Amino acid sequence: MADNNPPRDEDAVEEDEEIDETSYKSVKDAVLFAIEVNESMLTPRPSESKKGTTESPATAALKCAYNLMQQRIISNPRDMIGVLLYGTETSKFYDEDENSRGDLSYPHCYLFTDLDVPAADDVKELRALAEDEEKAKEILVPSKEPMSMANVLFCANQIFTSKAANFLSRRLFIITDNDDPHGKDKTARSAATVRAKDLYDLGVIIELFPIDRPGKEFDRSEFYDDIIYKASPTDPEASSAFLQDETKIASAGGDGITLLNSLLSSINSKSVPRRALFSKVPLEFGPGFKISVNGYLIFKRQEPARSCYVWLGGEKPEIAKGVTTLIADDTARTVEKSEIRKAYKFGGEQVSFTAEEQQALRNFGDPVIRIIGFKPLSALPFWANIKHPTFIYPTEDDFVGSIRVFSALYQKLLKDGKMALVWFIPRRNAAPVVAAMMPGPERLDESGVQKIPPGMWIVPLPFADDIRQNPETHLIVSPESLIDQMRTVVQQLQLPKAQYDPQKYPNPALQWHYRILQALALDEDLPEKPEDKTIPRYRQIDKRAGEYVISWGEELESQYRKIETRQPKSTTLAKRPAKSAATEDDEIANAKGAGRPSKKIKTESDGQASANEVKKAYEKGAISKLTMPVLKDFLTAHHLSTSGKKADLVDRVEEFFESK
Repeated sequence: MADNNPPRDEDAVEEDEEIDETSYKSVKDAVLFAIEVNESMLTPRPSESKKGTTESPATAALKCAYNLMQQRIISNPRDMIGVLLYGTETSKFYDEDENSRGDLSYPHCYLFTDLDVPAADDVKELRALAEDEEKAKEILVPSKEPMSMANVLFCANQIFTSKAANFLSRRLFIITDNDDPHGKDKTARSAATVRAKDLYDLGVIIELFPIDRPGKEFDRSEFYDDIIYKASPTDPEASSAFLQDETKIASAGGDGITLLNSLLSSINSKSVPRRALFSKVPLEFGPGFKISVNGYLIFKRQEPARSCYVWLGGEKPEIAKGVTTLIADDTARTVEKSEIRKAYKFGGEQVSFTAEEQQALRNFGDPVIRIIGFKPLSALPFWANIKHPTFIYPTEDDFVGSIRVFSALYQKLLKDGKMALVWFIPRRNAAPVVAAMMPGPERLDESGVQKIPPGMWIVPLPFADDIRQNPETHLIVSPESLIDQMRTVVQQLQLPKAQYDPQKYPNPALQWHYRILQALALDEDLPEKPEDKTIPRYRQIDKRAGEYVISWGEELESQYRKIETRQPKSTTLAKRPAKSAATEDDEIANAKGAGRPSKKIKTESDGQASANEVKKAYEKGAISKLTMPVLKDFLTAHHLSTSGKKADLVDRVEEFFESK
């Protein structure tokens, strides 16, 4: 089972007034990468695929830290990130003044990037270390003496204490392939255990990212089970489904790309504390029976966020500080906040309220999740989800035993396929809603890393006014032959494992914005065009489903002709009598005499000339120069669709000639 750590609740929103759920900011986070340097970590792993690269685990770990720095500079600009290399021949440990920190000495510990908010120069240096072989040979030199993990943990302790003493979220990422650094040395093992306990007492969480060696699987029981805590200290008897359980993150049997992707996936899953929407809200089963839970906003739309304004009117750019002042419209006098009252229009008049009266109007009780009853999951229609769901997870802060009770309810609902109806007030002064509390199983990615933890989801249900009836439609039932052929088309176009992963299709506009910022900050070449992974793969679609789509179109035409022949002939309108050739000539002559344009009658020879014109244009590569009527006439003559813009018609004509 992957890491089941609950999301952090340090950034819980506790405000007296109702807030926008997407406006809060996450807590500042401090992450220190501890990457071991030894012969095995520096040895490139063999590639088994044609596109694979022989990349060493140490290089992959450095690239992970580099990618994380890039992401956090944009998404969390207040977070701190540092890189500590241990097991190196040389030692380096500097403070803010670039001087040695007193008499402290940590042999074979190289602090490459001090724990701080990443600057552009830090990102450049880390990228150079990961990509420049000459620089890597100077620094990434394994020590000939044995390495002491107690020394590494004590060094990390000093870094967190001096650089991030007031941070509520501090984590140490250990990346190594050595599962037994001390062997049978009991003194060294005991010293490392004591140092690990000191880190946990300080509030630092240790995360292990083990890497298998060729022919040998990483065994945590050799050493790291003694320094990586797995049980909940407040509730040791809690269900194992809600306790931390480290799993193997990266496999050494693959190539460098596989190793890098595996590390990136696992580190990203633990790199950011989950956003807490509310903290320690009681989940009420009945009178006097409560447990405490935290709520989290797992899914949130990403948008470009401006962190500050810059004033360019001076000699050099400066960060502008905004100040808001309320001024009376008639006298231009500064208005104090205590003078302002909010009012509502009713019956053509304004009814004002004081701040206390308005709070009383919005007070529906204390925050609570009260269970009303239980229903089968099948009773909840798909369209009932009108707002993003809230993920809840138990906490032992208020009631010891909350994890056990929550786990029992979760497993029972999941087993029986049921949901709980709840009365949900997430925060003080928030509007109450009736919601469905549904169990959500754990989800893992291809590497076995947890994507979504197990827990409960609260889905707000619509009120009667939120539901609108669909308009009446009169549809013709399709024949079974069309349905069967379309079912084949849909099967050919299904995604792998029939699942859509939004993380594989990032917002192209947002990524282009970030890519430009990165290029400007790191002095990189500006990209020529954005990478848009949402564009359909037309060639692959045509290869997999093109023949079935054409066959379905032919069947549709056949069915349409059958239906057309069954329709009764209309007898309400009389047909105009046929005119003689002489009469037609007279009418045309009269039309010309009256100054009206004569109607051009399309003949079979005209259609043949149009086809020859299109064919010659295709041979010259000038299809796009033809007019829309010519393209539509050609497509209609060959029973092809004429819908879409001119570019679509040009592509359709080119595909017609290419298929021949």
